[in-house]
Amino acid sequence: MMLVSLISYIDRNTLALLAPTMLAELHLSGEQYGWVVSGFSIAYMCGNLLWGRWIDQFGLRLAMTAAVAFWSLSSASHALTAGFVTLFVARTALGFGEGATFPGGLRTVVQTLPPVQRARGVAVAYSGGALGAVVTPLIMTPVYQAFGWRGAFWFTGAIGLAWIVLWQILSRRPELNTVADHTPAEAANRPSWRNPRFWSFACMYAFGALPLGFVLYYAPLYLKVLGKTQVELGHLLWIPPLGWEVGYYVWGWYTDRTVARKGFTTSSYRGLFTVLMLLSLPLALVPYTANFPLAMFEMFFAMFIAAGFVISTVSYATTAFGLRDSGFLAGLGAGSWSALVAVIMPIAGRLFDQHNYAAAFLVTALFPFAGWAIWLALNREAGTLEQNV
Repeated sequence: MMLVSLISYIDRNTLALLAPTMLAELHLSGEQYGWVVSGFSIAYMCGNLLWGRWIDQFGLRLAMTAAVAFWSLSSASHALTAGFVTLFVARTALGFGEGATFPGGLRTVVQTLPPVQRARGVAVAYSGGALGAVVTPLIMTPVYQAFGWRGAFWFTGAIGLAWIVLWQILSRRPELNTVADHTPAEAANRPSWRNPRFWSFACMYAFGALPLGFVLYYAPLYLKVLGKTQVELGHLLWIPPLGWEVGYYVWGWYTDRTVARKGFTTSSYRGLFTVLMLLSLPLALVPYTANFPLAMFEMFFAMFIAAGFVISTVSYATTAFGLRDSGFLAGLGAGSWSALVAVIMPIAGRLFDQHNYAAAFLVTALFPFAGWAIWLALNREAGTLEQNV
């Protein structure tokens, strides 16, 4: 599952990496690029919810095979794009298929690991995404130099299809395809839009992790403004996502050692979310940083903290709602994040077109604060956290 999340993020980050070249060749604006990102994000949101339910219902082996086949073909189709419409369609199809990534990862974790190891298990399964963001510039820049940006997308499709072959062997393990019945506690507390914790989880995940999408999609354009060439971007853009990768493991370990030890209580999650919220604010300082290495570190740190929101909110959701709907919960979290990215990225693109970089970074940095405030209000209404681990 770590490998499939790695492949999914190589697929999606190849566009971010090559955006300066592709936008110039296809004559697209920053705002149009934002709408392409939004198309992916809306489809990704829907795909997360649907694939999450399908994985819970039909099992990991069949659902993940279908999802990866679909998104690999969609990724390869980027090589055929000729303008905004075709790029938008290819990107939207890719987003829908990749919606299976994190539901599949969380479902694997809860079917194979005990409660005190699940945050670290989620970190491993999800960390392929962060690692994909790290290695994409290192892998895809030589491919781009040798075969151009169209050749890069043929390559991404091929590695997805290769994963399917490996998956047919590994997924024979019977525990990966069991579908357990609800326990009485879970049956009485299934995720529902009427439950305040349903919305508190969705908002905390989406708002807290928003800096991941912003830095992934707009760091290349911001560094281009600072005078970096396409090849130089390939040598630099592994740095911010490295914070994301490290963050998964650090916050996975920290959640298992602190929240789990304290008994998965509302107060333990409240303290963790408060720390993460405060540490998210320095992202707003990037446009005011004259020192280039310091600006890179600030984006690295923002992704490190955002990874903590992903791990801790998933832990919170499986505690609040139990394990039977874990695929759906993973889809709800990632889908909510994707929906917010779909709304914010065109706005960020317009701010970039206007060279108003300070406003773009400030707005992004304030979203974790907003998610934290919503989570506090909704959990005050919901009362004591039930443990369904």
